[in-house]
Amino acid sequence: MTFIANLLHPALFSLGTSELLLILVAVLIVFGPSNLPKLADAMGKAMRNFRKAASGEETSEDKKDDPSKK
Repeated sequence: MTFIANLLHPALFSLGTSELLLILVAVLIVFGPSNLPKLADAMGKAMRNFRKAASGEETSEDKKDDPSKK
């Protein structure tokens, strides 16, 4: 295999339970328990906006900001 093929190997991106728990504990330490709901909400909104942008849908904010759509 080439170097690039080794970098893109699917096994490199698989996470086990221990890795996920370690990431969760690190996020909890960095952001604190009171900020986790805000962080989750912001991440959910960002993912929703990304999916809409990727599918080509326009949000109500896009329509409101674009003067040619009025």
